[in-house]
Amino acid sequence: MLITSEIVDLDTPTGVMRTYVHRPKQDGKVPAVLFYSEIFQQTGPIERAARFLASHGYAVLVPEVFHELNPIGTVLGYDDAGRDKGNADKFAKDVQAYDTDNRAMIEFLNAQPWYSGKLGAAGFCIGGHLAFRAALQPEVKATACFYATDLHTTLIPNKPGQHSMERVNEIKGELLMIWGKQDPHIPGDKRAELYNRFANIPGLNYTWHEVNGQHAFMRDEGERYDAQVAGIGYQLALHLLGNALK
Repeated sequence: MLITSEIVDLDTPTGVMRTYVHRPKQDGKVPAVLFYSEIFQQTGPIERAARFLASHGYAVLVPEVFHELNPIGTVLGYDDAGRDKGNADKFAKDVQAYDTDNRAMIEFLNAQPWYSGKLGAAGFCIGGHLAFRAALQPEVKATACFYATDLHTTLIPNKPGQHSMERVNEIKGELLMIWGKQDPHIPGDKRAELYNRFANIPGLNYTWHEVNGQHAFMRDEGERYDAQVAGIGYQLALHLLGNALK
């Protein structure tokens, strides 16, 4: 399936948010996926992942998650300076600002003639957390969260009652939670705590997978990439999205 890519700059209450849109060239309406990057924004690996999803028949929107804190078009490097800046941005942005970012993308989609009206979300690392946050939007029917960081912490600023796990009971769509067992950022005891919280929420529709992978095993760059495990992750995500959105 051939893919077309474009850039749109969306107005949000906290500033202009550059968003990269990758979608099939074919005619007709397609479902959409809000796809959230790591702290580095749309790097090469994130763009390739987005285009991979788009090639399966989805319009994939990749927002600049820290648009308030950087010049438009910023891409951070996979190095110490990039990690330091990305983590500083993560600590600086209030979690509720991601909610208004989501609304801006949904309103954009609703105005597009190629959008079918069916919406999912996905993301890697902090993007896994932000995809989880997007699942609070009633339009989101299925969400794939890969090693979602900081669901078990309070590192991302939030107002009282606004931590993502405090609102998990509001999620009505299906969740796919995928974790790496060798991920030091979300250790086994913290994954167990999260799992127990999920298991005790009546009606929460989710599947939970733990694989032998390190943090960032989906990123097709660097020594932690595991192509075999990443392939399994993509299969699970495509199965989820296909069932819910097509």
